[in-house]
Amino acid sequence: MRVEKTDKRGKISRRVRLVDLAKRCEVSVSTVSRALAHEKGVRPEIRERVLEAAREYNYAMPGAVAGQKVIIAASSAAMIDYVRNQFTAHVLEGVRERAAVLGLEVVTRPVSSADEERMLLEEALEDEAIAGLLFLTLDDEEMLAPTRDFAKPVVLVNGDDPFMRLSSVAPCNRAAAAMGTEYLRRLGHERILFLMRRGRRTIERRFEGWRDAMGPDAELAELVVEVDDWLPELAAEAIAARLDRQGLDFSAVLAAGDSLAVGAAMGLSSRGVAVPEAVSVMGMDDLPQAAFHTPPLTTIHIPMREIGAAALDLLRDQMVGFSAPARRIELACGLVERASVGRPAGA
Repeated sequence: MRVEKTDKRGKISRRVRLVDLAKRCEVSVSTVSRALAHEKGVRPEIRERVLEAAREYNYAMPGAVAGQKVIIAASSAAMIDYVRNQFTAHVLEGVRERAAVLGLEVVTRPVSSADEERMLLEEALEDEAIAGLLFLTLDDEEMLAPTRDFAKPVVLVNGDDPFMRLSSVAPCNRAAAAMGTEYLRRLGHERILFLMRRGRRTIERRFEGWRDAMGPDAELAELVVEVDDWLPELAAEAIAARLDRQGLDFSAVLAAGDSLAVGAAMGLSSRGVAVPEAVSVMGMDDLPQAAFHTPPLTTIHIPMREIGAAALDLLRDQMVGFSAPARRIELACGLVERASVGRPAGA
């Protein structure tokens, strides 16, 4: 165990961390956290073991969070996503389900400008009932800056702070896109288009994952297709235009989101290109509607509800005074095989 040294009064002379208590009790850090916060789901004998270790090492016991209020500040990108599909909705469900367990009140507020954000932060600072804030899908540096060094805990959800001043929770976007690309390559696809809308940092991570898996020798510039928005219609137009311009010089499309993958299939169909017989199409997110597309969409599952729950747990740790450096938590994603991907023609 990390902490062993004691002072003359027999007290620990170095700060005890959650991980120290976890090692002492031979349980996970999350179990220690739940036990100290008196949450449900911890066996009585384990809870008592954790509390005894905390007393023995003079650990600063956390305060309760039940009854406190958390604000979810949803960016314009999050609100647009909420209207168009269910990614944001599932993340919010995860937050609310976890909040119910913790006894926290959650209030959702849209934030579409720096002025609105400033007003929200001032309100949160003055209201003693507000214990922390979650910023959902926030990438803009101008809006990130005021949240750093804020007097109350702030956690980014479905985003990250490039300077690591704020903790964040997001899917493993780069690894997920690499996983999808490698899956296509194992099937025999070599020319794999990447269909994306640039701008958000999370999507740039997906682009990086595709680029990683394609390898250094691939001619990547001509394989990137960009659109100005996440609408399937724009993706369909972009794919159709590329076919008209360059012909069928690819055998698969990996889209940075399911909505773009649906659009890619539409664009291919408009030019008489069959999916997956002639071109395979793969998305990312695994939104519920992906399973009902024709053909059902192969995609990368993003753990949306779990992202919301993990973000609230991370905020809770800060609310009760657990001291730790800013953390960037990435949740694992998984491949969902359906009917829109097959081996390339002639393979």
